[in-house]
Amino acid sequence: MGVLLTYVLLGLSLAAPIGPVNAAQLDRGIKNGFIHSWLVGLGATAADGIYMLLVFLGVVHLLGLPFVQVFLWLFGAFVLLYTGIEAILGARDIRTESLNRAGPTQTYIKSFTSGFLMSLFNPLTILFWLGIFGSVLAKTVTNYGTSEVILYVAAIFFGIAIWDVTMAFFSSTMKNMLTSRVLYAISVLSALSLLGFGAYFAWQAFSVLFS
Repeated sequence: MGVLLTYVLLGLSLAAPIGPVNAAQLDRGIKNGFIHSWLVGLGATAADGIYMLLVFLGVVHLLGLPFVQVFLWLFGAFVLLYTGIEAILGARDIRTESLNRAGPTQTYIKSFTSGFLMSLFNPLTILFWLGIFGSVLAKTVTNYGTSEVILYVAAIFFGIAIWDVTMAFFSSTMKNMLTSRVLYAISVLSALSLLGFGAYFAWQAFSVLFS
C-alpha cells in the first residue's frame, strides 16, 4: 500500500507544479466553469498517456533528435502564445454583472484540445517521462511483475486526476467568491503566464536551432 501511495504522489508531483496547463485550467475555470477547466486537465492527461506509451514501446529516443526538439519547442510556443492571447482578450468579458452567468462561449472539445496540445508539445513534460518515469519504469519492471506495473502506472494517473479535479473545483468556485476586479486580475496573470511560457519555448527552439 505504501508503494502504491508513492506512485500516486508521483502523479501529483507531475501535475502540481505551476505551468501552462495549470494556468489554462485557472483561466477556463473562472470564465467557463468546472467542466471546461477539468477538460483542459483531462486533455493534458491524455497527452501524458501517449508519452507513457512511447516509453513502454521504447521509441522515445527519437525525441532526442535536434529537429524533433525544435519542432516541439516551436509548436508548443505557438499553442501557448495563441492560448495566452485568447485568454487576455477574453479577460475583459469578466464583469460584476456576469459573475452569475456562464462565461464566454467555449466548446468542450476546444477545452480538451487546448490542454492536450499544451502537454503534447511541452518538452518539459517530455523530459519528465524520459527522465523520471523512464527510470521508475525500469526499476518497477525489474522488481515487479506485469500486473504490478499496470497497477502502479494507474496510480500515477490517479494522482494526476486528483490534481486536475482539485484545480477545476478551485478555479470554478473562485468565480463565486471573488470580485470581478480580482477575477480579471487573476485571468490576466494566468494569460501572461501562458505568454511567458510561450516566449520561453520559442527561445529554447532558437537556442537548439542555432547552437
